[in-house]
Amino acid sequence: MNITLRVWRQRNSDDAGGMQTYQVTDVSPDMSFLEMLDVLNENLTIAGEDPIAFDSDCREGICGMCGLVINGLAHGPKERVTTCQLHMRSFSDGDVIDVEPWRAEPFTVIKDLIVDRGAFDRIIQAGGFITAPTGTAPDAHAVPVPKADADAAFDAATCIGCGACVAACPNGSASLFVAAKVTHLGLLPQGQPERHSRALDMVAQADLEGFGGCTQIGECTAACPKGIQIDLISRLNRDVLGALTHRA
Repeated sequence: MNITLRVWRQRNSDDAGGMQTYQVTDVSPDMSFLEMLDVLNENLTIAGEDPIAFDSDCREGICGMCGLVINGLAHGPKERVTTCQLHMRSFSDGDVIDVEPWRAEPFTVIKDLIVDRGAFDRIIQAGGFITAPTGTAPDAHAVPVPKADADAAFDAATCIGCGACVAACPNGSASLFVAAKVTHLGLLPQGQPERHSRALDMVAQADLEGFGGCTQIGECTAACPKGIQIDLISRLNRDVLGALTHRA
């Protein structure tokens, strides 16, 4: 198939940037979206042009590096699929595809389609940890965990920190990301010592980074490749209220 790509090109954060159009021919339907970009970059390099900069790592849908806005949708048109797992069979011959970076004030553009997601790292540093005594490993079942809590914690822990929730949210909110990280630790006994401080510190850091507030629109859940549910934000809000009461 033949594809027309309109790609956001931006040299650095100070550059205004803009869309540039490219033709990609002989695209196999079995190519992933990133493999198609690889082919385009090879052609650009051969032609002596600057290749398109984009993030990728595992290309298996688990590292969260490959976030792109494709035709206005975070990660593209397929539900619960990362950009690297999106294949060209999802498009048709002759399609015009717009490719842009994540759009949010805290995610500044480094170059082209690469954004700085260091804000997420700083949110994790603010409270995404537990107190663990040093010494030998504890016995496997020394701390009983109800299965319902274990399952819910695991579901929250599947968040890969890609930033699609922020890119999809009209408010640029990171609430779903913060909620997933707070919840998967807060549901387990090991996460209880910091439960109150964790919720307050991570929310405060998200605000400091410039992420918007949550108004429960739900675009975050729709865009999340791991299907993190919006009810975790309600749990986060309860944890924050509980922490404020506890502190008072």
